[in-house]
Amino acid sequence: MSPLSRLTARLAHSALPRRTVRLKLTLLYGALFLLSGAALLTITYLLVLGAGGGSLSGGQPAPDGGGPRAGETDGHSPPVPPPRGRIGESTRDVLPAAAREIMELQRDAMLHDLLVQSAIALGLMSVISIALGWVVSGRILRPLRTVIGAAREISATSLHQRLALDGPSDELKELGDTFDGLLGRLETSFEAQRRFVANASHELRTPLARQRTLGQLALSDPDADVASLRAAHERILAAGAQQERMIEALLTLARSHAGIEVRRPFDLDRLAREVVAARRTDAEQRRVTLRCAPAATVAAGHRPLAERLVINLVDNALRHNEPYGWVEVATADEPGRAVLTVANSGPVVPPSALDQMFQPFQRLGDPRTNKDGLGLGLSIVQAIAVAHDATLAVEARPEGGLVFTVGFPHPPVHRPGPATDHRQAPGHQREPSPAHRPGPPVAHRPGPPPQRRGER
Repeated sequence: MSPLSRLTARLAHSALPRRTVRLKLTLLYGALFLLSGAALLTITYLLVLGAGGGSLSGGQPAPDGGGPRAGETDGHSPPVPPPRGRIGESTRDVLPAAAREIMELQRDAMLHDLLVQSAIALGLMSVISIALGWVVSGRILRPLRTVIGAAREISATSLHQRLALDGPSDELKELGDTFDGLLGRLETSFEAQRRFVANASHELRTPLARQRTLGQLALSDPDADVASLRAAHERILAAGAQQERMIEALLTLARSHAGIEVRRPFDLDRLAREVVAARRTDAEQRRVTLRCAPAATVAAGHRPLAERLVINLVDNALRHNEPYGWVEVATADEPGRAVLTVANSGPVVPPSALDQMFQPFQRLGDPRTNKDGLGLGLSIVQAIAVAHDATLAVEARPEGGLVFTVGFPHPPVHRPGPATDHRQAPGHQREPSPAHRPGPPVAHRPGPPPQRRGER
């Protein structure tokens, strides 16, 4: 091992401890106290220095102040003549040089003692302030250490724990309450994820079990003919199609949760008309009147996902309806958003069931008997709305049925810049650059046909 490596290792082992927030606060308290004390000491020293100089140079009696003053007599000696010069002259010219030197020495000694004693007191108080700052900062940061310790101990299986900090309602208490709220949301999210995985496993296992049962029954029948085998094969294909629809719905749900990277404007009213036209046959088979009241409006987002949202809402309205009922799809342009409304008649839905409708694998009615949908349609609607930053609201009609309202954001408005005055000489016509030459008109091709009806 080279000497440089040994020196580096020694320095690494002998390095100072990490500077924690408590140490930083303590040093800050001590530095502020030391600076304030030094400033106060300097001001006091300057004030005392000025007062001492003024007392020395001001008018004072002579050391033998018991003698007669100038211009006066005691009755036994002739009057003392006043000193020459102007009246009120400083005592510095009257006092002897020795007395003046003694007073200056006394003043210097007094100032020196004041400076030394004040510096000692400042040093002692600085040490005491640093110690008190260490204790106070530790008490202040105690809730923060509690949060750190809880964050290290809490895992995915112990999200039910809470900090429950007590004390005054300050920033640290607010931090603890915010952390408890975060734990609550994480617990809810993890529980929903576990429930979703369990339900998805059950929903995917059911078609597989049905396929295996149908295949085993067909193979175990010794009298099976072509017709019975064909019927079994058709039932197996139907179970496979249901499984395919389930996987497609799960992929759409995952794609919706992933968000939208690029948002482009699209005509929401045109999209609604296309979906309604594609669902006419299904509505006639269910004996439901399907109406459309579009108003011109433009939304921003991902058109295929928005189309899936409209399809799922219309399919949900057709499926949970009643004979000779109705479904109405309308669009409107409001300030800041493009609004889609899907209303339908049908059975009365209690308000307590509205929040549960958007959870995966939740079906209206008896989940054992209602197998028309997959239970993912409204979950996909909610995920697509969140991905578009759109508002989603559902309201139960008192006479029966539901009203869904989705508010898509408008595309951003690009304001044109200031116009430029392109002036040119008379008789001279400048040829336009290739970038500004008019091109062929852009054809607005219709969007892709609506996808296969989503299930809920």
